[in-house]
Amino acid sequence: MIYSHEVEQMCPVAQGVNHGAAPIPEEGKWVKSTQISDISGLTHGIGWCAPQQGGCKLTLNVKEGIIQEALVETIGCSGMTHSAAMASEILPGRTLLEALNTDLVCDAINTAMRELFLQIVYGRTQSAFSEGGLPIGAGLEDLGKGLRSQVGTMYGTLKKGPRYLEMAEGYVTGVALDEDDQIIGYQFVNFGRMMDFIKKGDDANTALEKSKGQYGRVDDAKKIIDPRAE
Repeated sequence: MIYSHEVEQMCPVAQGVNHGAAPIPEEGKWVKSTQISDISGLTHGIGWCAPQQGGCKLTLNVKEGIIQEALVETIGCSGMTHSAAMASEILPGRTLLEALNTDLVCDAINTAMRELFLQIVYGRTQSAFSEGGLPIGAGLEDLGKGLRSQVGTMYGTLKKGPRYLEMAEGYVTGVALDEDDQIIGYQFVNFGRMMDFIKKGDDANTALEKSKGQYGRVDDAKKIIDPRAE
C-alpha cells in the first residue's frame, strides 16, 4: 500500500464508530452482507441499448452469490435474441460480481445486469421476504404454460386507429368492434398451447382450433376485423 507524504505525516486518530454493514432482507432473513457469497435472491432487471431500439428483461436466481438460474427475454431487435442465447450460457455458474463485469454481448442485457445488481445488493429482491427463497426453476413461472414471454404488441395511426397484434394470451387474430367502431374485445391464438397440442399428436388445424380463445365482448361485436389486413 502506498501513502502520500501528506498522509504519512498525519497524526493517527482511532475510528471509534463502526457498526458494520446494515442488514438487508434476503430470503426471509436479515443478512449483513460483506462479500458476494452473502447474497441470495431472485429478482429482475430491465435494460436498454444505446440507440434504444431494443430492451431486455433479465431474471436471475442467486444462491450464496452464485447465479443458479437465468431467464433472458428481449424485444425489438433481432440481433438481441442471439445475444440472449449467448448470455443464457454465460450467466449460470458465475458470481454476481463476475456477471456484472462480463460482456453479456448486448448493451441491453449488460444494462439489465447492472440494474438487477443494484436491486439485489440493496435487498430489493422479489424473494426478500420468502423464507428459504424461491426454488431453481421459479424463473420459468414468469412465462406460464407454453413457456413463452408475455408480449404486448400494439400499433396505431391517427387515420386508421389502433391495431392489437399480440397480447399476453397470444397472437391476436381478430379485433371486435361495436357499432361505433370502438374495440370491445379480441380473438387470439395461444402459440405455446398450439405447439403443445402438436407435440402430443394433433394435426396443425386441430391444434389451431383448440388453441383459440377470446377476450372481452366479442359475442356482441358488430364486426370483427383482421388487425393485419390492409
